[in-house]
Amino acid sequence: MFDCSHCDSQFSKWQGRCTECGKWGTISEQHEAQGKNTKSKGGAAPAPTLSLSNATLQNIKHISTHIKEFDRVLSGGLVPGSVTLLAGEPGIGKSTLVAQMTHSFSSKQIAYYVSGEESEGQVAMRMQRLKIDPKNISFSNCVEVDAIISAAKKLSPGIVIIDSIQTMIASDIDNLPGTPTSVRAATAQLIGYAKQSNVPILLIGQMTKDGSVAGPKTLEHLVDTVLTLEGDQQSTYRLLRAGKNRFGSTDEVGIFEMKESGLEGVENPSARFLEERTQNPGSIVTCIMEGTRPILVEVQALAEKSFFANPIRRTSGYDASRLQMLLAIIGKRAGVSVSGFDVYVNVVGGMKIREQAADLAVCAAIISSVKDKALSQDSIVFGELGLSGEVRSIPFLEKRIKEAQRLGFSKVLSPKTIKSISEIKNIII
Repeated sequence: MFDCSHCDSQFSKWQGRCTECGKWGTISEQHEAQGKNTKSKGGAAPAPTLSLSNATLQNIKHISTHIKEFDRVLSGGLVPGSVTLLAGEPGIGKSTLVAQMTHSFSSKQIAYYVSGEESEGQVAMRMQRLKIDPKNISFSNCVEVDAIISAAKKLSPGIVIIDSIQTMIASDIDNLPGTPTSVRAATAQLIGYAKQSNVPILLIGQMTKDGSVAGPKTLEHLVDTVLTLEGDQQSTYRLLRAGKNRFGSTDEVGIFEMKESGLEGVENPSARFLEERTQNPGSIVTCIMEGTRPILVEVQALAEKSFFANPIRRTSGYDASRLQMLLAIIGKRAGVSVSGFDVYVNVVGGMKIREQAADLAVCAAIISSVKDKALSQDSIVFGELGLSGEVRSIPFLEKRIKEAQRLGFSKVLSPKTIKSISEIKNIII
């Protein structure tokens, strides 16, 4: 058999170009491993078994990073011996967040920072900009994993940071950095060191154009925790999500604001997102859930008479296909014609709404803009819409209502008080 060193595809005969990934010269013949067990199938000794009722439970101790929003996502902090993958788009703030974390570890012991993308001068400039004392931070721009692990054993650091895993090379793999085989082998070696030394390792991962972590999918399966830093680069806000966490929940979300001094945690995001709000037609406040945290955001809609055969539909922070469905519901069930209007929907603050609980708020904002009439200042709207125009129940309803009342919204339009979209039309008119 022959396999591709770039995408691991297999072929029955050699060919110059891989038909799966399109790379040239990456296909070579597989070699059977030396010392392969030649015993007949089924001749191995039975694997040892243990009853789970007799298993020894181990208490997991988290190490705080002293970054409150980061610790919230990790259910308390990093775990000794764990391997965490932090991924995000270029320029989103990964290196800034990691530099701040390095500072918290270096205050007590050595932090080992390895970068295959930046020189020591570039990293030192970032530390200076963030006003971080680099005294206990050891730096290396080596990309060979064996040499990195040897240096880590000598330093005995409190944390090892690899920026990025796609630049690392394993000595026993004859491939270029960034290929699936190289990434998988380098990660496996670092995981082995982390488990033996009980030192936490943070890997920074690059993102592909479609928003997934670069490299093989097995990379995410190998590590203990997968974190994603996301947000609009034109906005100052960043969201940290946990897609996988072997030592805690994946429900929590950390919210940061990018400032000159670095990423600063936002403890009260609802108040921050609404502090510049003005009462205008098309402006509606809704409550979304980010993990277990309710957050109030402003949804804006603008409906303008169209001069095109096909009216424009544009969204920012909201699903465009979902908007098309809601416009059909408004026209059919609420009796408000929007077919002759260009419709624009924007979620203020760079937030992205993924849940259906904002359906009613988006419809209310569109109807408000079409009728040029605004809801009262103390009104908040949330609820999911069905195709028949009915308002359906949503999860965490009581928690959303409590958060809205805490911020002074006394008129709550939710599945408890609104049963169909036509009632929203009557309230606005």
